[in-house]
Amino acid sequence: MLSWIRTLLGGGRKAELARKEAATFRMLAEHNNDVIFRCSARGIAHYVSPSAERVLGWPADEIIGKGPADFVLPEDLPLIMAAQSQHQEGDESSPPLAYRVRRKDDTVVWVEGSARRVIAPESGEHELVIVMRDITERKQLEEQLSRLAMTDGLTGLANRRAFDAALDHEWLRTRRGNGQLSLLLMDLDHFKAFNDRYGHQVGDDCLRAVASAIQSALRRPADLAARYGGEELAVILPDTDAAGAVQVAEAIRNAVQALAIPHSENAGGIVTISTGVATALSRTGASIQMPSSLLQAADTALYKAKSNGRNRVETALLLSGEGSPSAAA
Repeated sequence: MLSWIRTLLGGGRKAELARKEAATFRMLAEHNNDVIFRCSARGIAHYVSPSAERVLGWPADEIIGKGPADFVLPEDLPLIMAAQSQHQEGDESSPPLAYRVRRKDDTVVWVEGSARRVIAPESGEHELVIVMRDITERKQLEEQLSRLAMTDGLTGLANRRAFDAALDHEWLRTRRGNGQLSLLLMDLDHFKAFNDRYGHQVGDDCLRAVASAIQSALRRPADLAARYGGEELAVILPDTDAAGAVQVAEAIRNAVQALAIPHSENAGGIVTISTGVATALSRTGASIQMPSSLLQAADTALYKAKSNGRNRVETALLLSGEGSPSAAA
């Protein structure tokens, strides 16, 4: 009898303790800026803290019964699915994941979610506790810093680091698509003499104006203008054949000439540029060193443009299957 009473009282104390713990959890969850979820092992929500409406724009009761596929952008959903699989295989926790969520008003926010696999006290089944926070401002700052790290401070064009990365990326894409890739290398004519005559501050202003003219002559988002070094500028033209690249180069040459920036040490008395054009074909690129050979070919064409009088476009085209560039006018 006494044993039964002790058991009954003990069970009552456990139940009371469980109620207090549940009340404490709910108080913390409801006054936390982060969003707290209790979900099934498959990620279906059965508790969502009220802060969901502030962060996600959805009232908590409208999230109940829904899973990641209802909110997470399709491009980021594989991250969530992979983490869920790990939890189902027995991993208790996973590292924080950053992903994008669509709010009720159809805007998109970046969030960071941390998940932990626990045993539900009510059912004894495995479930997930997820803590999610809005990191949109952090992501925007990271993206801004990343852009600054890849941008030339003087001209606003891509810097050499961004150019090298883009050229490698575009060549790999060209190979996969069995296409072609064109590159322009440009040099301001007699720019050292310009700086000597007008001063480096005016030289910087000139470079900025030329960079703007180059950018304005490009028509496709994928085309990338960069400061290659000093007064040397470059443009990457994905999916562009030799004839198309020459057209772009001529448009840029004309745009720079139309600026009519005075340059008494240059023919014609204004600032001009010389341009070398090179095009790589994916079917021949496998047998040569790419994209360095494309750069070499464009540099050869640029030297040719300078030798032939400057303020002109020349080509050093095709890249032979044997591995050496062959020049073509």
